[in-house]
Amino acid sequence: MRPLTRTLFLFVVCISLTTVPLSAQTRDKLEEANQTAQSLELAHSQGKLNYWLFLPAGYDGKEGTKKWPLMIFLHGHGERGDDLAKVKIWGPPKRVASQSDFPFVLISPQLPDQFHSWQIGPLEELVKHSVDTLNVDPDRVYLTGLSMGGRGSWALAAKMPKQFAAVIPICGGGKPNTASKLIDVPIWAFHGDADRVVPVAETTKMVEAIKKEGGEKVKMTIYPGVNHNSWAQTYSNPEIYQWLLQQKRQD
Repeated sequence: MRPLTRTLFLFVVCISLTTVPLSAQTRDKLEEANQTAQSLELAHSQGKLNYWLFLPAGYDGKEGTKKWPLMIFLHGHGERGDDLAKVKIWGPPKRVASQSDFPFVLISPQLPDQFHSWQIGPLEELVKHSVDTLNVDPDRVYLTGLSMGGRGSWALAAKMPKQFAAVIPICGGGKPNTASKLIDVPIWAFHGDADRVVPVAETTKMVEAIKKEGGEKVKMTIYPGVNHNSWAQTYSNPEIYQWLLQQKRQD
C-alpha cells in the first residue's frame, strides 16, 4: 500500500469509533489503487455494512480547508455479497480505479447476499456517518445507482429528500406515491427503451408523477435501442458529473 493511502485509511478509521476496519488480511486483499475497504457497524445489532471509500487526490483530512462533494453509489443485484471486488465492476468505483482526480469523495456500499433490495435504514446510517466523519460539503451530497441501485436511489432520496443535492437513478423504478417528496430534488434519470429487465416505464412513470406534483427539477434521458445496460454510457459521460457539481442543496 502506498504511504499516502495507508495514512488516509488509518485517519478514516480513527475518526469514529463506529467504523470498524476489516481484518488486515482481508483489507490487503481487497484494496486496489486509491480505494480502501471499510466496514460500518450498524445500530441496533443490525450487523455491518461493508463499502469502498475513495478519497480524491488533494483530500487532506477531516480538518482540511477544502470541503469535498460526496457521491453515494448503489450497485445492482449482481454485485451483492461479501466480495467487495464485485462492486468495482461497474459505475463510479470502476471509474475511480484509474482516475485519481475524480472530483468527489465516493462511498460504494455492498448489499449482503440475503437481501434482494437495498435496505434504507443502513443506507441512512452510512450517509449520516460519511457526512459527519469525512471532510465533505453537506450541501453537495449526491446519490446515484444502477438497476437495483437505481430503485434504491429513488427510495433513499424519497426518505431523505433534504439530504441530497441531486440524484441520478439509472434503469431502476421507484414508487410514484413518493413523488410529492421529490419535487424539490434535482433528478436526472436514465433508461434504455429496449430494457427487458426493468421496463422503461418504471422510470417514465416516476418522472411523470413528480411533474404532476409540480416538480420542475426532474428530467430523463431515454436511450433508443438500449437494453438493460444503460449505465455504461451514462457513467462514461462527463456531462453527468458536470451537472452534479452544478447542483447544491437548497434550504
